[in-house]
Amino acid sequence: MAKKQEFSYSEAMAEVEQILASLGDGNTTIDTLSERVKRATELIAQCRTALRKTEDEMVALLGEQQNE
Repeated sequence: MAKKQEFSYSEAMAEVEQILASLGDGNTTIDTLSERVKRATELIAQCRTALRKTEDEMVALLGEQQNE
């Protein structure tokens, strides 16, 4: 069974930026366009999930602080 890769928000965003740069430079072939857009979409979804999770954790922590 393949081990799930550790998610790093910073690394994911760096990869998205790299993909966007490669799309913008005009050197992306039609053969790789779909693959790169799909990967960027997956990374963005993971980043959104991480941001929501962090926001929920911060709201919970701040709520605990107010209740003390």
